[in-house]
Amino acid sequence: PTFVFTSRELPVPTGADIRLVDGEVNGHLASMREAAGEGDIWVIGGGDLAGQFLDANALDELQITVTPVALTGGAPLFPRNIRSDRLELKSVEKFGQFAHLIFDIQQ
Repeated sequence: PTFVFTSRELPVPTGADIRLVDGEVNGHLASMREAAGEGDIWVIGGGDLAGQFLDANALDELQITVTPVALTGGAPLFPRNIRSDRLELKSVEKFGQFAHLIFDIQQ
């Protein structure tokens, strides 16, 4: 199943197991874990959504792809303070001009 956090009404393709949910992650975490069974929950979205999973101690890995572009402003990558003692670099891969970093998050 796919859970989509949104405050809008979105079309759902016929036959797809897509569940539109609204509100905080904590309110949906139990049903997401039940739906995942023994599998993982993969979070894709903005830093605030991932931050809510972190706040709920439900984020154990952080994957970041770095693009070689210098911006003059913008939003923070991850709007939470995660100190380096909570992040353990697991792997770094090069994909063309991109760097993909994977960190384990220590609870």
